[in-house]
Amino acid sequence: MATVYTCFCTDVIHAGHMNIINEAKKYGDVIVGVISDKAMIRFNRFSAISFEERKKLVEEIPEVSRVVVQDTIMYDKIIEELKPDYVIHGDNWSEGPMKAIRDNVEKLLSAYGGKIIDVPYTYNEEVRHVDTIMREKLAMPEYRRPRLRKLIDICDVVKTIEVHSGLTGLIAEKTIVENDGGLDQFDAMWISSLCDSTAKGKPDIELVDMTSRFRTIDDVTEVTTKPIIFDGDTGGLTEHFVYTVRSLEKMGVSAVIIEDKVGLKKNSLFGTDVEQTQDTIEHFCEKIKAGKKVQLTDDFMIIARIESLILEQGMDDALKRARAYVEAGADGIMIHSRRKEPDEILQFCDLFREHDTRTPIVVVPSSFNTVTEDELASHGVNIVIYANQLTRSAFPAMEQTAKDILKYHRAKEVDSRLMPIKQIISLIDEL
Repeated sequence: MATVYTCFCTDVIHAGHMNIINEAKKYGDVIVGVISDKAMIRFNRFSAISFEERKKLVEEIPEVSRVVVQDTIMYDKIIEELKPDYVIHGDNWSEGPMKAIRDNVEKLLSAYGGKIIDVPYTYNEEVRHVDTIMREKLAMPEYRRPRLRKLIDICDVVKTIEVHSGLTGLIAEKTIVENDGGLDQFDAMWISSLCDSTAKGKPDIELVDMTSRFRTIDDVTEVTTKPIIFDGDTGGLTEHFVYTVRSLEKMGVSAVIIEDKVGLKKNSLFGTDVEQTQDTIEHFCEKIKAGKKVQLTDDFMIIARIESLILEQGMDDALKRARAYVEAGADGIMIHSRRKEPDEILQFCDLFREHDTRTPIVVVPSSFNTVTEDELASHGVNIVIYANQLTRSAFPAMEQTAKDILKYHRAKEVDSRLMPIKQIISLIDEL
């Protein structure tokens, strides 16, 4: 009998999936692949249930003859193993980023005469309702908060991008690209003090209070599901920091990063050009300990940001602080540099990994931006944060548009570089 293959990446079996299964049954024995967690997050979304639970859902469908694991987005390995006569899928993969998957399957099947069956995608109230419930569930604090730790375990590098509003959150949430025969997207979001302040037209000196910054978190969490890493600056007074930790944890934030400086906050990229004072190891360790003590769950992470290389205190000082901060309870270490080359960052990572292979390392390649994620991962980096690129790209575009409208006394000349409002609105989900 002919074999028919399809692949699911879902937490719920609904009418759309059963439509595909029933259609597949007409052509032969149905084999269903359950996509692995690692592959799923590259082009879809994080699952709210375990892989084993997702696999069991499919195994319980009577019409399914066999269930296998598909551990890559593309079908090369699975088609080589199964040689199915048909691959069946909803026709939603005929356009957009998913078309790369269909093209891949078509090429693989053509090598031995296999065929694709495109089934009209099921759009109805039940399917929309299930999709909404899944999306809302993933956005809930108790599901969002632990996701960063899980991503660190699953991913070679957790790709994180700066967001400062609900709209930029949607860009981080929904941007998917086809690249080198695969699909990719961001894993997490960074709510930056610099970008949050800039969006509000305020200087980056911890002038914007936590209540205001928490409103930005609310704006982002209302429309997204991905884990959030919060820029906590210095953390402020220890007595204040403990309340920040408790609030962030309740909101579903996955981690806070605090830097080991004291006094009026100045952006690290100024380095020694402005007066900046590094905290003592002892005092900063007490702040970490106090934050860890008030946590209510094991999900939340306090990540210690080391400013020794920025302030030209040397590699030995940076490593000494890293070891002390981890011993004090820090769940990760962020190492920063303002050099144009990544050499000292990579050196720090290599030396740190000689004695600590488990503690996550975070880097922000803003100035040393020639280094790739793969290179950083090979030196033990776990999280890469693109900390301000959305803000920096938006400002010159908006400024030029404003200038051109003033210059030409109309908007026609700027229209060719504007995204249609309809396309922007399509980012926003309706209930």
